[in-house]
Amino acid sequence: MSHPAENKPAAGLFESLAALLRDRTVRRWVFQLAVTLSLVSFIGLLVAIAAGNLARQGIATGYGFLTGEARFEISESVIAYSAANSYGRALLVGFLNTLKVSLVAIVLATVIGTAVGIARLSSNRLLAGVAGAYVEGLRNIPLLLQLSFWYGLLTVTLPVPRAALNPVEGVYLSNRGVVLPMLEPHAAFGYAGICLAFGAAIAVLLNRLAARRQERTGRRTVIAPAVLFVLFVPVLAAWYFGGAPAALDMPRLQGFNFVGGVRLSPEFAALLFGLTAYSATFIAETVRGGIEAVSAGQSEAGRSLGLRPGLVMRLIILPQAIRMIIPPITSQYLNMTKNSSLGVAIAYPDLVAVGNVTMNQTGQAIEVVSIFMIVYLTISLAISGFMNWYNHRMALVTR
Repeated sequence: MSHPAENKPAAGLFESLAALLRDRTVRRWVFQLAVTLSLVSFIGLLVAIAAGNLARQGIATGYGFLTGEARFEISESVIAYSAANSYGRALLVGFLNTLKVSLVAIVLATVIGTAVGIARLSSNRLLAGVAGAYVEGLRNIPLLLQLSFWYGLLTVTLPVPRAALNPVEGVYLSNRGVVLPMLEPHAAFGYAGICLAFGAAIAVLLNRLAARRQERTGRRTVIAPAVLFVLFVPVLAAWYFGGAPAALDMPRLQGFNFVGGVRLSPEFAALLFGLTAYSATFIAETVRGGIEAVSAGQSEAGRSLGLRPGLVMRLIILPQAIRMIIPPITSQYLNMTKNSSLGVAIAYPDLVAVGNVTMNQTGQAIEVVSIFMIVYLTISLAISGFMNWYNHRMALVTR
């Protein structure tokens, strides 16, 4: 039989541990550590199982395949590409195509959605009715069906290049896409771009200085003339002294297709139209909800000052509504980026389409899917980070 004195150290240790676990901070850290270890163990188990299965099937693992020759063409790319390039460059082309259509769609959907959201609140019944029909009609049709509609409209209803529609000089519409004139490359445009970047930086600095002066004195310096000067005068000077290039590369029919100018493929146009039209409906509802959340007294105060309805909306209502609009509209931007992967259904060569071809040729399914996950996660985090920063900038500052 053990002596009671021998149990005192064990009892003391137990009481110390119990007291330690009663501390809320300690419990929180212990719980987080346990969850983390469980998650890491689970992921390690999955990796071990996958590695064993691949080894039994004789499939090599790793990302070494990215340096291999791709041996397939891509219909359109932002950077130079040929079948002799590597799989890594092919995936880069797909990533840039995804980024291109996503960014353009985000800009267009924001503009259209804001206009439609404001129109839904118009006192003009016809305008409000048309905006409401647009929102209720398109947002209830699955995006994949809309992409199929736009793609069929562009490839079936439009004529062949030899009979292309020519509504404006230099603009051609055919089942090969939309062809537009483009400025011929010139060094002066590069100089003008550098001047524009410097001008924008100076404009931001002037705005911050004016804001600080307003906080100190209550008066805001008029900086509009100076901003316009630094933005446009150096750019125009660089363009003029660089040779004032204005030559257009006009598209022309050669064989069975057009050469010259810039071409929007049916796949890109269909994906862009579908993403823009569909996402703009949700942005419109977000804008409408944000505007209606602003007190009606704000509009009455603006009208009592003699402001026109347009100025009341632009100067009073929207600056307050935007603080409520930014968080939900961020989710729409993320959805647009992820929904761009549906372009694979209409043969748009985005990251998923190029990755599927790579996966079929190499058999590196796990590696390719991991690249998908990393790329979309990175894009989503970048958009979220920027929008959170902008939301912080627009937040009301309390003193």
